[in-house]
Amino acid sequence: MISISAFPKCWLENICSDKMSLFEWMELAAQLECEGLELFSGFLKSHTAKYLGEVRSKAENLGMKLPMMCYSPDFTIADPAELKKEVAKQKEMIRVTAELGGKYCRTLSGQNRPGVPVDTGVEQVVRCIEACIPEAEKYGVYIVIENHYKDSFWEYPEFAQKKDVFLSILNQLDSPFFGVQYDPSNAIVAGDDPLDLLDEVLPRVMTMHASDRYLTPGKTIDDIRQADGSIGYSPYLCHGVTGKGLNNYDEIFKRLVSARFKGWISIEDGMNGMDEMKESVNFLKNMRNKYF
Repeated sequence: MISISAFPKCWLENICSDKMSLFEWMELAAQLECEGLELFSGFLKSHTAKYLGEVRSKAENLGMKLPMMCYSPDFTIADPAELKKEVAKQKEMIRVTAELGGKYCRTLSGQNRPGVPVDTGVEQVVRCIEACIPEAEKYGVYIVIENHYKDSFWEYPEFAQKKDVFLSILNQLDSPFFGVQYDPSNAIVAGDDPLDLLDEVLPRVMTMHASDRYLTPGKTIDDIRQADGSIGYSPYLCHGVTGKGLNNYDEIFKRLVSARFKGWISIEDGMNGMDEMKESVNFLKNMRNKYF
């Protein structure tokens, strides 16, 4: 049986800036009636055992787990000293994930800065993730690389946004503690077919982001790509209720069933309020009942 968690895409910046506390979000999320909450590293105000214990206890008291940590390392940085820091921060987030009772810590490739050769970038990213795998094994946490679009606090989009680059990284790393966090909406943004990508990575999918995207009227995918170089997401790209956008969730779930997927699926929704977020959770529950 799969499990459902929620990620507060709508309040990400507010929680990171203390306009909404993590504990306030957790209380609000209880009404969604899902099994867990996915955290973002920027939500945490401390990595001390005391604070992390309080966060974990809060979730457990609300009847939820904290299975997934959304983290965004930048492994395409050119400066060796800064790159070493990025590896150390990824290792730290693996430890933090374990202390919160989680099992999955996201990784990314890094920003697609102008002038980074693909081969050189891939080699560097592989080396960095490879250096983190022993830490994952030590804590019993799985590193999951997401086919991502762009971190909300990044200037440039994901280096491994396109399927061919993503697969070139994935296929060079063979470890039971390394897998995929699949996001069908991000494949669409990259200009790839979400089902084609899923077919390529299906045996290694450990977690999934379930969102749906749509473009603002009159805009195209090319408009999004031309917005590179600005902080955050493109204003032309919108989240909607899961199941009402561009993704074919029936075909996605059929494939997950065929692979005997038993991981976590986290909704990325709520841009228009909790009602839509609840609708997305209910959609996933119906799909779970239908296929699992």
